[in-house]
Amino acid sequence: MTTITDATPPQVAQDAEPPRRRRILGAGKQLHAGPVTYLVLILFAVISLAPLLWTAVAASRTNTRLAQTPPPFWFGGNLFKNLETAWNQAGMGTAMWNTILVAATITVGTVLFSTLAGFAFAKLRFRFSTTLLLITIGTMMIPPQLAVVPLYLWMTDLGWANHLQTVILPTLVSAFGTFFMRQYLVQALPTELIEAARVDGASSLRVVWHVVFPAARPAMAVLGLLTFVMAWNDFLWPIIALNGENPTVQVALNQLGTGYIPDDSVIMAGALLGTLPLLIAFLLFGKQIVGGIMQGAVKG
Repeated sequence: MTTITDATPPQVAQDAEPPRRRRILGAGKQLHAGPVTYLVLILFAVISLAPLLWTAVAASRTNTRLAQTPPPFWFGGNLFKNLETAWNQAGMGTAMWNTILVAATITVGTVLFSTLAGFAFAKLRFRFSTTLLLITIGTMMIPPQLAVVPLYLWMTDLGWANHLQTVILPTLVSAFGTFFMRQYLVQALPTELIEAARVDGASSLRVVWHVVFPAARPAMAVLGLLTFVMAWNDFLWPIIALNGENPTVQVALNQLGTGYIPDDSVIMAGALLGTLPLLIAFLLFGKQIVGGIMQGAVKG
């Protein structure tokens, strides 16, 4: 009686494992950076931090010392005195509060409206959607300086001159934000997920709240950070629309440069005051923002 046995020995079968599978099994290994990588990162960090460090050094010196050659390369003892002078001369208390209110409102409005518009362009089907998207993108090619005069006349007719809503209203919706969210949601939000929510009886508002917003969270975090920084540093429109009695930070800092001989150390101290809130915000929320970026990068 003949017994049929396996023609491939166990040892041979184990050695015959496909090379592709062996490569996949090693794909989870953690990559380690070499010395050259650390050297390049340190170099870029030093180059990026050099302007901020120079601002702090200049803010801690006197105007006379800054005019000397060579310039100072280390901190002096006048930092807190110059900070106090800049705070009082520019009215930084009111300016800080106004800028926080303006930047926060613009950020919330831009992220909300851009996400809704991006979702509509990405996943909803309606007439002239492509034409409207092209018009939205086309507005990004128009220099903002061209809209200053008609926009100011419009705000004056509304009686909003020298009020914060003059700065907030024109920037509540961003063409860049709409295009950015549209491009993200096209890939990150499966159409089947929306259809499944519709089948379960979800309304449009519930779909947006429970499906669109969770999927768009990483992109919303990035857009929110970019919008907040742009709103905080905006100078052209606030200097035209607001006066010195109700300024934002950038408008208040402009008042430090007036005078026959501008005090550069006080100007640098004011610039340092205007930068610190952004640094604090990034230190507090940087981990969540980077985590959102990484979550979006590995999605799918």
